[in-house]
Amino acid sequence: MLLLTRTTPYDEVKNKTEGMSVFLVDIKAAGKAIEARKLEMMLNHETNELFINDLEVPVENLIGEEGKGFRYLLDGLNAERILVSAGSIGSARWCVAKAAKYASERVVFGRPIGANQGVQFPIARAHVATEAADLMRWRAATLFDAKQRCGAEANMAKYLSSEAAMDAANACIDAHGGYGFAVEYDIERVFRSSRLSRTAPINNNLVLAFIGEHVLGMPKSY
Repeated sequence: MLLLTRTTPYDEVKNKTEGMSVFLVDIKAAGKAIEARKLEMMLNHETNELFINDLEVPVENLIGEEGKGFRYLLDGLNAERILVSAGSIGSARWCVAKAAKYASERVVFGRPIGANQGVQFPIARAHVATEAADLMRWRAATLFDAKQRCGAEANMAKYLSSEAAMDAANACIDAHGGYGFAVEYDIERVFRSSRLSRTAPINNNLVLAFIGEHVLGMPKSY
């Protein structure tokens, strides 16, 4: 695994993001120094919490320059946020398509429920938000591929896509009514994974804090 750890004491650096280094750790060689405990989650992938005690890592396992690890981590986080954005956009499109199809086919009181603006408009709004988020996702990916600064764009893409996915999932459940909670329709599964993207890999409130401080130049809010 990749391990980011402090190699210069906290009180010896002016910038608190300095003095951290990245190491490549052989988990098998670490033995009992690393313990993984599985967490029961409401999602469809395994998640563990790690406990590290008395771990020794050879100096040759250092990646890059000592003390610059946090900067390396940030480069990877931009790619991760673009990737998460793509996943959220996929979930949003799935929900929009499923909701639109059901609303067009489900007939109540002699006409499809999709003919009612109360059903139709939330689905349409979700589609608009999804396509807008997709444009920002491509903007961030284009900058990343060109090796240009893309922190703001990656964060905005993650924010917009996660919000679009959640809105689309809600619209899909509302269109299906009680069936939206039935396992056989798959909507509840996509709803759960869409909700995660608001919180991870970075909470949307932290995205707004980043934009407020580093893009708009306002005072630090935390």
